[in-house]
Amino acid sequence: MSDRTRGEAAIAVVIGRAGSKGLPGKNARMIAGQPMIAHSVRHALAANSINRVYCSTDGDSIARAAEEAGAMVVMRPAELADDHATVDSAVRHAVETTGDDAEIVVILYGNIPVRPEGLVDRAVEMLRSTNADSVQSYAPVGKHHPYWMMRMNSMDQVEPWQENTVYRRQDLPEALIPDGGVIAVRRKSLFAVDPDQPHAFLGNDRRGVRNGEGEVIDVDTEVDFRMAEALLETSDVPGGSRA
Repeated sequence: MSDRTRGEAAIAVVIGRAGSKGLPGKNARMIAGQPMIAHSVRHALAANSINRVYCSTDGDSIARAAEEAGAMVVMRPAELADDHATVDSAVRHAVETTGDDAEIVVILYGNIPVRPEGLVDRAVEMLRSTNADSVQSYAPVGKHHPYWMMRMNSMDQVEPWQENTVYRRQDLPEALIPDGGVIAVRRKSLFAVDPDQPHAFLGNDRRGVRNGEGEVIDVDTEVDFRMAEALLETSDVPGGSRA
């Protein structure tokens, strides 16, 4: 029996707004021969654990690209597409609009065209096997470690963010940051809304899967775009989707 028919059903919701201040039009912008959002749709479709793939957007060009890539499109209202709208509110809207009753919802950002192979399946498998509320992917902070961060006052004087005596990178304690590659969450957690807790939808039992440094590229700037494009165009994966 394949993962698509075993255990709790899982769906993916790829999210992509039309508005972007950092890199206008990024979700529909062509990268490595495909619109940006199409890469995330293909990542979801390639996952053995995903039963259905939706795209939540307010942009017509994004919607066309996602549909052509194989997603079912849910157009979101304006109030869920401005700078103050939350990720979870858009995903809840997509789930409610479609009437999908899947117990696991995987959230993929449409502006991430580079993910390691199998990432979605790893997150869903951990969610199923641990019975956690959510699983999110993380990457090492690398040389931007808190131990090496500094504060600067109005006199341009600097002081350590955190006092320590570590000078070699290999001696730094592990520090991770959410890389945006994947969020897998249980339906009951997704719909547990708390206005005072923006991340309430992740539940209480939050787990993580590790990615290597640079394995996920979150495109927010032109520099990010060029890095992702270069990697995709040199990838041996058909279509340059990387997952």
